[in-house]
Amino acid sequence: MSIKTVGIVGAGSMGTGIANAFILNGYHVVLHDIKEHFLENSLNRMTQFMTKSIERGKLTETKMEEALSLLKTTTNLQDFENVDLVVEAVLEDINLKKSVFAELDRIVREDVILATNTSSMSITEISFATQRPDHVAGFHFFNPAQLMKLIEIVYGLETSDETINRLKKVAESLNKIPVVVKKDSPGFVVNRILMPFYIEATKVLEEDIASKEDIDKAIKYGLNHPMGPFELQDYAGVDISFHVMEYLQKEYSDNRFSPPLLLKTMMRAGRFGRKTGAGFYKYEK
Repeated sequence: MSIKTVGIVGAGSMGTGIANAFILNGYHVVLHDIKEHFLENSLNRMTQFMTKSIERGKLTETKMEEALSLLKTTTNLQDFENVDLVVEAVLEDINLKKSVFAELDRIVREDVILATNTSSMSITEISFATQRPDHVAGFHFFNPAQLMKLIEIVYGLETSDETINRLKKVAESLNKIPVVVKKDSPGFVVNRILMPFYIEATKVLEEDIASKEDIDKAIKYGLNHPMGPFELQDYAGVDISFHVMEYLQKEYSDNRFSPPLLLKTMMRAGRFGRKTGAGFYKYEK
């Protein structure tokens, strides 16, 4: 079965970027969120992103208009009844995701793949909220999804090879580079490696070995990373790093993943993360 129409659940930062990537590559998209103003904000962010691409000469106005004509927004999941693929991008809350998947399972056709954009959580646990665990897989985009090349495609315990192969073809059709994660292991590949990197960088800062600016410079120019660990955490949201660390520590029962004291203190202050835009380099009182 060819995939022409994609349902995306969640119109936040990731859902917006994923929807934008699909419509720019000719897919019809049904984008869902629980409130209309979330959808309006998402559409505005897509339009802003594509307008900047036009200014840089990477997109034409005609292409933008064509892409936007492929997008439909809805607050009713029942509108997913005719989609060919679903990508879930709601908050990183396992119970919320399971609830969404159970509802989707009742709505979409039996042959439809239900994919989750979770960055770390158990694909198996999410898949068993449905009657089709063989048709459930991880499909983890990176932020911003329109630009970042990687997609982690993750097996759950009962995910079929056919499901993974179909998702690989979808990823390639988006001009992405798919990496297959063969086991349902918390953090998959990138976050399993990235979180200890963040933790050690933060400990170097805590011990006053170097400033955050110089630590970032050391990684950028010594390891040829485009962003340093503190720049990257601020970009993605220090709250996300913190919650992923806590999740990995719990799942692996391994203190290697324990959030460092500085990050715990920042989170206790309650003013750091995506909502405020505050992080290591910016703090709004």
